Amino acid sequence: MQDKPKEEPKVVGVEVLEKSGLDVKKLIEKLVKATAAEFTTYYYYTILRMHLTGMEGEGLKEIAEDARLEDRLHFELMTQRIYELGGNLPRDIRQLADLSACSDAYLPENWKDPKEILKVLLEAEQCAIRTWKEVCDMTYGKDPRTYDLAQRILQEEIEHEAWFLELLYGRPSGHFRRSYPGEGPFSRKSRYE
Repeated sequence: MQDKPKEEPKVVGVEVLEKSGLDVKKLIEKLVKATAAEFTTYYYYTILRMHLTGMEGEGLKEIAEDARLEDRLHFELMTQRIYELGGNLPRDIRQLADLSACSDAYLPENWKDPKEILKVLLEAEQCAIRTWKEVCDMTYGKDPRTYDLAQRILQEEIEHEAWFLELLYGRPSGHFRRSYPGEGPFSRKSRYE
């Protein structure tokens, strides 16, 4: 006796998105790439933070740590949505890293200069802003759940960029101290709270 092929379940949450004109497969691809970037950024920020040394570097560690932990939170937040939509992440971490929407945030050769590390951090945040803005544009008016998650992540990425611009260029950013490391003031809370 042959096993019958498994029937795919009807997922109304995806069906309504497709009826609204959203290409869910394209969205999943975009989310996997964006989420991969958050994961790889978390990894690279760990290394970058460890190399912020000396009197000047020590003062920068807390800000790098906030961005690092919030990027991990972004990865966890959007991974759930990928699976809800019927997608998944690669089983092999190497494939995940290869899919990343952003370039790797490598430790610069001149890592003893904290400004060189800050430039890498800034570039990573700017890529994240562009990526999450694309997700927001793709989902606006079509997928309120993904849009809500992406715009909250985008708000934090914009804030991270402002921090690194302040540190590199002496530009005011309105940076405030987090209540605890990795707080994620936008992505941890519902916008309705």
